[in-house]
Amino acid sequence: MSVIWLNGDFVAADKPALLAHDRGLTLGDGLFETIAVKAGVPLRLDAHLKRLRDGADFLGLPVPTGDTSLHDAILGLLGANGLHEAAVRLTLTAGPGPRGLPRPSTPVPTLMLAAGRIPAEAPPAKLVIARTTCRNEKSPLSRLKTLNYLDSIIARREAAARGADDAVLLNSQGRVAEASAANLFLSLDGHWVTPLVAEGALPGTMRAALIRTWRAQERAVSVDELRRADDMVLTNALGLRKVSGILD
Repeated sequence: MSVIWLNGDFVAADKPALLAHDRGLTLGDGLFETIAVKAGVPLRLDAHLKRLRDGADFLGLPVPTGDTSLHDAILGLLGANGLHEAAVRLTLTAGPGPRGLPRPSTPVPTLMLAAGRIPAEAPPAKLVIARTTCRNEKSPLSRLKTLNYLDSIIARREAAARGADDAVLLNSQGRVAEASAANLFLSLDGHWVTPLVAEGALPGTMRAALIRTWRAQERAVSVDELRRADDMVLTNALGLRKVSGILD
């Protein structure tokens, strides 16, 4: 039986974890991080926790546990589940609250860690450009990993219906932002480029690492450039996936 870490305690994963009036469930009031673990080491953990705390500060949401304690909790979770390689999901919600939008004056957040096996390497992805939704680069939420992923779910459902693996979301100006759950890197004229955060791209931890390693340029990317790219990869915290092409 798998185990999760919930508010400082290890509990069975098949037991109820959230109260019915938890704001993460009722309003999507919260954040999450997905952390890759290789050889027992959580990768880019400092970057993940900084993004979590920056997002929580913006939302006015307290993080009830320090970084060292979270690191120890992740290691304990891995040991409890017998995992050495894993994908760890950290979920922070605003905790229980009454009906309505205002939070309690003193919120009691819910903090949860769950771990599972890293998915097997996927074949190169076929992409479509989403028609049913877009990325709102003007919203501050485009820069946060909030619990509301409905635009991404809509885009991924559209991709499946059109025979593709994933969808590229454009921003409100019709320029490239990101895929449904990944950043995009394109090779153009021998150089790697990736859409700006200001264009609607999530500031991914893998994205930041590859910008440094590949000396990639952050800039606006047009649909024409997307279609003529010499090479393209999707990136998220769990790794890279090559792109085989863009379908009509």
